[in-house]
Amino acid sequence: MDPTDRIDVAQAYHYRLDWIASFVAVAEHGGFSAAATALYRSQPRISIQIAELERSLGVKLFDRSTHPAGLTPEGRTLLPHARTVLLDLETLCSSAASVEGSAHGDVRLGIYPSAAAFLLPQILATLRASYPGVRLVLREGPTESLDVALCGGEIDLAIRPMLPPARADRLGCNVLWREPLVVVVPVDHACAGERSLQLRDLAGAELITIGETGDRGTPQFETTLAFEQAGLCASITLQTNQPQTLVALVRQGLGIGLTNWLAMATSNLDGVRLVPVVGASCDREVAIWWRSDQPASPARTAVQEVISALPGPTGPTASTGPTPTRRDHAQSLDDAPSGVCVCA
Repeated sequence: MDPTDRIDVAQAYHYRLDWIASFVAVAEHGGFSAAATALYRSQPRISIQIAELERSLGVKLFDRSTHPAGLTPEGRTLLPHARTVLLDLETLCSSAASVEGSAHGDVRLGIYPSAAAFLLPQILATLRASYPGVRLVLREGPTESLDVALCGGEIDLAIRPMLPPARADRLGCNVLWREPLVVVVPVDHACAGERSLQLRDLAGAELITIGETGDRGTPQFETTLAFEQAGLCASITLQTNQPQTLVALVRQGLGIGLTNWLAMATSNLDGVRLVPVVGASCDREVAIWWRSDQPASPARTAVQEVISALPGPTGPTASTGPTPTRRDHAQSLDDAPSGVCVCA
């Protein structure tokens, strides 16, 4: 709304709806007595309400010298506006009744880009079919910015990985799916034909991972945490928050990529191959997050239920390793065959 079009809400306190209702009733029923009968009010009460409205407006609405009282020119001018006020009130009440107990309104969803590319078409299609009164407002951003937006009330829900850990204890979450970490190598690399690899196969390799360059070696992201828990040292030479940039760097032979599968599934993989990494902590869990210190609206609950019911991402293919799974159908990857090459 343009600032010049803002309603002076305080002005409404100078008038009462029953004054306006009495004004319309007297005009439509042809007199004070008939209006009192129609509204189940006494005639003196109707007269007082009309007098109060006239005093507040500063004009006479009825010519009381005639019988029955007739509208003054000012009264004829204001009557359509008074009718509009009552009609708008009726519309307001009808609209409220139609959405009572149903999902209706805007829900602001924060999500990181690769998950948005995978989930958003499914979310919108389901909402359109099942909850047409709910409108999704999307905000894409890096993982850690979503926590700030959620805690600050800028978004209502967030879809983000479990790592890095959320920095607020007032957030609740529900894990949606697991997906493996994958090695990204050029098509002519020695590891390109392997079905799977383990972290020890990456010993000595120059790795390109997701993250900020200044955060090199942080244990917060899945890749560095997996190395730390395996008692191995990762040689991370480059980091980027853009999956397509990671692919481009690998394609140019500047290192071996190591990231989550969905980030690669939504990228152009020409010239590279994906090899799943198996073993403890070699996967990513993605969850839906919300403020646990606030009550859920029907609209937010609807979006949350729609997202939680959607199937997780499928892939990699059988030729390149295990399939990402929903949390309630999670399979252990620990027993998958180990790779035999060393990606150095």
